[in-house]
Amino acid sequence: MNVVRGLKTTFISLLLIASIFYSVIETKALWQIQLPIIEHALYGLFGIIIIFSSQFSRSRFAFLSAVWLLFYFSISNELLWSAWLNSHPQWLFLCGFFIFSFLSLVKDRGVISIHGLGRIIALSLCGVVAFSWQFISIWLLEYLRVKQISTGLESYLAIEFPMIIAGLLLLWRSISTGSLLVIALFISYLVWCLAYYQLLLLPWTIILTLLVCYYLLVVVIDSYFLAYRDELTALPSRRALNQLSLSLGRKYTVAMLDIDHFKKFNDTYGHDIGDQVLKLVASKLAQVKNGGKVFRYGGEEFTVVFSRKDIEQTLDELERLRQSIADYKIVIRHPQRATKQARNNKKNSDLKTVGVTISIGVAQRQNKQGFAQALKVADQALYRAKKNGRNKVSV
Repeated sequence: MNVVRGLKTTFISLLLIASIFYSVIETKALWQIQLPIIEHALYGLFGIIIIFSSQFSRSRFAFLSAVWLLFYFSISNELLWSAWLNSHPQWLFLCGFFIFSFLSLVKDRGVISIHGLGRIIALSLCGVVAFSWQFISIWLLEYLRVKQISTGLESYLAIEFPMIIAGLLLLWRSISTGSLLVIALFISYLVWCLAYYQLLLLPWTIILTLLVCYYLLVVVIDSYFLAYRDELTALPSRRALNQLSLSLGRKYTVAMLDIDHFKKFNDTYGHDIGDQVLKLVASKLAQVKNGGKVFRYGGEEFTVVFSRKDIEQTLDELERLRQSIADYKIVIRHPQRATKQARNNKKNSDLKTVGVTISIGVAQRQNKQGFAQALKVADQALYRAKKNGRNKVSV
């Protein structure tokens, strides 16, 4: 499921960026006369994205933007190292691969911290690795020549081989994680390759302006999901529920759902298994139909809101959800024994199958009733469902 979601997000992001770049190329006459202004504005954008990313704990964007800033400042001004960079384009190209790959594999940490210092050292080492690969590729080519081994691919060893490896790594990370930040790294890699092979006919000022604006958009979207989405279950959080309540009309039905005996389950099998149960229930509830929207209310409680529906229109769907969870059996694996032989001898005893049920309380908004009041009525119905034996839908 994560792979499918990551593939979809990656495809949409690529389509969006490709459309933007195509539009900018086609409207060259409009922005070309404004290029000097854009050049000055770009430095301000770099400052904004670095500060913004640091503030919202997206340090990888902060470091990536800082690297882009250093690159742009170096090619736009006559610095001590600018001439050297111009004379070593292959090293610069390789360095970009290793930086994108490295940032896709690490986690976000504080910029001003020991972790931030470690990131700076690691990014510097990417340049060392790029140098090392150049020497290694030369040695390999010489070795193949001496051994008279020819594959016809020797000319691609120095640049194209690491380029393909980095591309596959970034593509896999983008699809497997579905992270907007990792996808942005993959897109940056593609832009870097197109620019190196002169397939992207835009000045670096415009390229980096578009990328930085894209980074800002990603940080804003990512921060929104962080604030409005529950991290464990990936469902919208209680804050998102409160936000939705402001846009509801006069007619809607709300349901409160609670996992039966969850505390006992947690105490018996541990919090790790409890988290797995929460994820399972959330995944089942996320399949709600009939226009329902599900939220994690808190703990083991969930809320489903049916906009423009009365109770009679929702009961069948809520009953279907209750039954789908009750029918699902969870396999629990006990901690493994110390030896392989012991595990093989008693393999079946390590497994236990348990069931989970939910209780549901439903209420329809009444005249002169606010969302909080309707939610309270649904909560009272939930209490009745539990009192009447649990694993029930109560009105």
